Amino acid sequence: MAYVSQHYESNRQTVFDAVLLGRKPYIKWEAAASDLALVQGVLAKTGLEEYALRYLDELSGGELQKVIIARALAQEPEVLLLDEPTSNLDLRNQIEVLRTIQTATQEKNIAVVAVMHDLNLALRFSDKFLLLQNTKVFAAGGQEVMTAANIFMEFRSV
Repeated sequence: MAYVSQHYESNRQTVFDAVLLGRKPYIKWEAAASDLALVQGVLAKTGLEEYALRYLDELSGGELQKVIIARALAQEPEVLLLDEPTSNLDLRNQIEVLRTIQTATQEKNIAVVAVMHDLNLALRFSDKFLLLQNTKVFAAGGQEVMTAANIFMEFRSV
């Protein structure tokens, strides 16, 4: 299982090294050639190859978010947990980040659970929905649960 948080502190570390940290659970003494090759592959699939030697603190918000997702994918998870993966990103980067996640997870057959408040993006990139109010589930299913009544549920008293 891999987790991508809503916020990430960038530091003076290269993109390659940040993604390689996703391999930490599998590395004994030092990174094997297979770990380095896997990181190269993840960077290629996420469109980050040209950023490999750039420092995290030199990246835009969208670029940094893609690096964090690449690090999670380098863990080779079966489940990817995302907390607001597109928060504070412009529309272009929101779509690019979600397309990257969608492509990578379809190729590797990874289940994704994402917390999202942007309903348009959720409808565009999600298969199933779980709607919560006051920590309780009030609707679950496919696009059929995305009704005006359910969407505006939070404005009604429970």
